[in-house]
Amino acid sequence: MEVKLKAYLIFPSHSDGLALEKVLKNSRVKYTIVPTPRVLSKCCGISIEIEPEYISLVEGFLYDYPNINIEGIHILEKKKSNLFNF
Repeated sequence: MEVKLKAYLIFPSHSDGLALEKVLKNSRVKYTIVPTPRVLSKCCGISIEIEPEYISLVEGFLYDYPNINIEGIHILEKKKSNLFNF
């Protein structure tokens, strides 16, 4: 099983997540909207998954857009299963 690190941005509300998504999209930063991982599930239900190397860039965007609130940025292992590779 392959393990890769991913960073998850979690939000107090869906609208904050969608506002950051718009900023990331306009800046051409690669991201994925995903359900919030269970270990972080105290928030609104959606999170944005990015590569860890983009964290400082995203923190800069959050500084530039203080109206976008986040609960935190968390790095977790994302396990890729090889169930169908024999």
